Amino acid sequence: MNGDACKDPKLVEATDFFFTGLHLAGNTSNPVGSKVTPVFVGQLPGLNSLGISVARLDYAPWGLNPPHTHPRASEIFTVIEGTFYVGFVTSNPENRLVSKMLYKGDVFVFPQGLIHFEYNMGPYNAIAMAALSSENPGVIVMASALFGSKPPISGDVLAKAFQVDIKVVQGLQYN
Repeated sequence: MNGDACKDPKLVEATDFFFTGLHLAGNTSNPVGSKVTPVFVGQLPGLNSLGISVARLDYAPWGLNPPHTHPRASEIFTVIEGTFYVGFVTSNPENRLVSKMLYKGDVFVFPQGLIHFEYNMGPYNAIAMAALSSENPGVIVMASALFGSKPPISGDVLAKAFQVDIKVVQGLQYN
């Protein structure tokens, strides 16, 4: 179903259904100031074929989980600590931004496949939890996919797509 083979039921152990570590803060010392700690089928084999997963999201002050999409899952985002500006963009032809400010205890849903983001609006560290409707939701970070692909997408293609000078694209590509 998701590329992971099912384990022989006679060989299943409790450790296949156990993960520890979501109580630990993720390292947000990176350019975007966020860290996702996934608990997907790769980290917790017992999720295989169950259609669920979870992740802890840590944010530095003003940290961002950059625009991204999950091609195989919807996401429900719950604020544990902090204040967030979140949103998603509807599909063509409207490309309408649906956004909201969230506070401790608030929940927001990102529909499957739509580009979305979360931004910590505060001067303090923030924490959220995400539940996803797949054990293997996948993630495509827009900037990484477009400007960091290997091999790189032609600068001419990206310059035309974004209607900018090729030097702008070359400055954004990081291969």
